[in-house]
Amino acid sequence: MEEKELKELLLRENAEFRRAHGDHQECEKALDAIRGKTHLSAAEVDEERELKKKKLALKDRMYRLMSDYLRTP
Repeated sequence: MEEKELKELLLRENAEFRRAHGDHQECEKALDAIRGKTHLSAAEVDEERELKKKKLALKDRMYRLMSDYLRTP
């Protein structure tokens, strides 16, 4: 099964994957808003760093869920 197909399947069938995916997209939207600014305050720089960390952790979680699904008979 290809990665795209697996993601679509888990989005339909796995609530935890759906939550992680939705949170990941929210982080991306927030990062896009920050990246759209020409100058960032210190708080915005900190927020950007935290959003990147959270987004990466969510991506890792989604890939673990995908891997677990593929290993389950």
